[in-house]
Amino acid sequence: MAGMTGPSLSQLEEARRALDAPLFADLAGDATVSFEFFPPKTEKMEEQLWQAIETLAPLGPRFVSVTYGAGGSTRERTHATVARIARETNIPAAAHLTCVEASKGEIEEIARAYWDAGVRHIVALRGDPPQGEAFAPHADGYANAAELVAGLKQIAPFEISVAAYPECHPTSPSVQADLDNLKAKIDAGADRAISQFFFSPETYFRFRDRAAAAGISAEILPGILPVSNVATTRKFAGLCGAAIPPWMDRLFEGLDDHPAARQLIAATIAAEMCRRLYAGGVRHFHFYTLNRAELAYAICHLLGLRPTNHATEKAA
Repeated sequence: MAGMTGPSLSQLEEARRALDAPLFADLAGDATVSFEFFPPKTEKMEEQLWQAIETLAPLGPRFVSVTYGAGGSTRERTHATVARIARETNIPAAAHLTCVEASKGEIEEIARAYWDAGVRHIVALRGDPPQGEAFAPHADGYANAAELVAGLKQIAPFEISVAAYPECHPTSPSVQADLDNLKAKIDAGADRAISQFFFSPETYFRFRDRAAAAGISAEILPGILPVSNVATTRKFAGLCGAAIPPWMDRLFEGLDDHPAARQLIAATIAAEMCRRLYAGGVRHFHFYTLNRAELAYAICHLLGLRPTNHATEKAA
């Protein structure tokens, strides 16, 4: 995968162009993207989600994924959302699936229902327990994500993505233990990893180098979270071990009553990070959309992506 070995001369020249040319003017338009959504709770939220999907679909994403709530709390809504995407669009849909409070039999039932609905891609996660509780495996369930990956591969030939933590999972005993866990998930059959969000390109590059040194050759997609609300982002970051740099607070200071300005700054920050990731060899970006399309669409445009098809129209 890109970046897992030393860059070639042509890659170095392309990186130099990406950084030295006027902003994004010289990008080749060869980036690919994927998007993450969460299952809506209300009819209004479902309308907003579908508007986001319809806006982003023409960019031709490799896949879109739908999250799964803590303790499996959104199981039905996740399934309904993923099944609708698979049924009504041409976008490959991926369903998040966790092993929290679920037996192996329940996991198999869920997985087979996805397969029957035409879903071929699972994002396999250990998952978060209900708030305030420590994770404890189900008595007849999978103990961790690596076991879940292996179990899913026995159920059907799913394409499987797993999570990666550039700054270490907050409950992991050490950075090395966290890296060992990622390797176990890949060795169990996962096709790729999707990273938790981060706010410095160097954070991703250092992690990618550590993964390569540990013998992990699978693709590691960088997770991009465009930030327009620092307080909300700080809450998310606390749950997943991501560091928020001090300069981010300063950039958003005084903009509580200026949502349009916040959006512009959020797009600028995320787009500049993507440009630097691109210069470092990254060609696939995974966006945490929070069910809104504007920021992700703007950044994709800067990366050279243009509408090429209407993936929301299911082919006959």
